[in-house]
Amino acid sequence: MDASGNLTSLSEESEQESVHPSSESVFSNVPPLPPLEFSLQKYSQLDWTSYFDQEDDICIPETENVFHVYKAGSEGPVVFCLHGCGYAGLSFALSASKIKEKVRVVSMDLRGHGKSITDNDLDLSIETLCTDVLAVIKTMYEDSPPAIVLVGHSMGGSVAVHIAAKRILHSLAGLVVVDVVEGTALASLIHMQKILSSRVKHFSSVEKAIEWSVKSGSLRNIDSARVSIPATLKYDDSKKCYIAQEGLEETEKFWRSWYAGLSDKFLSSPVPKLLLLADTDRLDRTLTIGQMQGKFQMVVVRHTGHAIQEDVPDEFATLILNFISRNRIGPHGIEIPVLRKPSKSDA
Repeated sequence: MDASGNLTSLSEESEQESVHPSSESVFSNVPPLPPLEFSLQKYSQLDWTSYFDQEDDICIPETENVFHVYKAGSEGPVVFCLHGCGYAGLSFALSASKIKEKVRVVSMDLRGHGKSITDNDLDLSIETLCTDVLAVIKTMYEDSPPAIVLVGHSMGGSVAVHIAAKRILHSLAGLVVVDVVEGTALASLIHMQKILSSRVKHFSSVEKAIEWSVKSGSLRNIDSARVSIPATLKYDDSKKCYIAQEGLEETEKFWRSWYAGLSDKFLSSPVPKLLLLADTDRLDRTLTIGQMQGKFQMVVVRHTGHAIQEDVPDEFATLILNFISRNRIGPHGIEIPVLRKPSKSDA
């Protein structure tokens, strides 16, 4: 039935109810929400505590750097999540609430993002980002780190790959890269300044920022946006408004270093690997050959945008858990089944 048909039907029902008061709905006297109030309610902020179990500030010894992390789960290997440029650790909130049922989750606010505080928030060189992540892991777990599965989205995926390729994180047991491929990423850099300059940066309220993120198509899951977007905003007292992630344009000199040589580094990483893509068009030649040779697992997650972990958090969580199970990754690394000793009855 078309829209006009629905309206006609509703109008007739309303007239009938006015003639027969006894048949009125128990909600008939409740005044409707004003349009603005309804919009604010629909895009209101959701608290991260519904998804993660705790937050913590990791102070790096002998530096001024303090990195904010969110934690969930109590046992199993650690899924260590690294967000993309302009996002924050809460980008993985909804998926973490599912992943933590089986394993542990840590999601970190990278330098210049979220609640992390560093000596230079604009130093997003790949070496600095890798050093930051390794320092956080070292500070958190000291000399006895659990098995770690690095999960990185976009820029965070680049960081995860570079760390894996260094082969210095000895407890690394798996690598998951979310929607970033060298060829596509390098080709898109020419458009990045235009994209950043055209985005809305000032919002009268947190709700307006959440609404914009969904209506612009950058995020497709309202609930995820309601958790993650507030962490990317800062309130400006002088301008009396909320400001989105600042300074990204100034980090342009680092962008190419994030992605140059990424495909070869990914393929050379000596751990089980999973590549999650929103579209097969993102696959470059090097990875196409590697995928055909069975060097990594690839899954194309349909009907999502760039932030797969936010758009379809349940499916994302299932893919992560299946990857861990398939590769038998336990709390201390890859679990090798114990060979059963032959019994006398076998003789």
